[in-house]
Amino acid sequence: MEYPLRLEELVTYTNCPLNSDLIRRFLFDQLHPNAPLSGDEVNINLCPIFNSNIHVFHSALATFYAPSDHSGIGGMHRQRIRATPLWRKSHGGRYDCMFLEKDPTLTGFRGLHVVQVCLFFSFKHNQTRFPCALVQWFTPVGDEPCEVTGMWMVEPDFDHRGQRVTAIVHLDTAVRGAHLLPIYGPTFIPPDLHFSETLRAFRGYYVNKYADHHMHQISF
Repeated sequence: MEYPLRLEELVTYTNCPLNSDLIRRFLFDQLHPNAPLSGDEVNINLCPIFNSNIHVFHSALATFYAPSDHSGIGGMHRQRIRATPLWRKSHGGRYDCMFLEKDPTLTGFRGLHVVQVCLFFSFKHNQTRFPCALVQWFTPVGDEPCEVTGMWMVEPDFDHRGQRVTAIVHLDTAVRGAHLLPIYGPTFIPPDLHFSETLRAFRGYYVNKYADHHMHQISF
């Protein structure tokens, strides 16, 4: 699949919520990691100018430590995270969720963010290439896991306009893929609900720590 290289054409082609302000604020954070304010808080005029080509890719590999898995050297494991508009020739895309590192001093899910990937892409700024992901955030529900299931709960994060909160993150912050399960309500699910709409159709989700033994070790 050939994607346009210029930002304006790419946004029209993919219909993704990407814009130059998001990229400029991301660059501010990357170039000023010790600034007292983040890129989201500073005046946009203080952020670097962006005028580069963008290269889109449909997946990224996460390498993480899984001490109970001895298939890799010293317990290292690799996982592919996907963001593709066409999944196995079906009428719908696959946009995976993943964990981002939030606070390495905290254990389990408390030290992680959960996001859904909208787009994997990269670009160059001052001869440095930045591999990125355009993501939408989920916010934890409460300060403890669910007493019944033992799983943490999250809900989609919305701004004051009712739009999903979107940001650009560096792929260095990605830990591994995440698996969310809907928190079902008292009504029946429409029979025509497509799998590609699952992560937009429910108010809340469980962070499935039972997806595999690696997940159980890091998202408790």
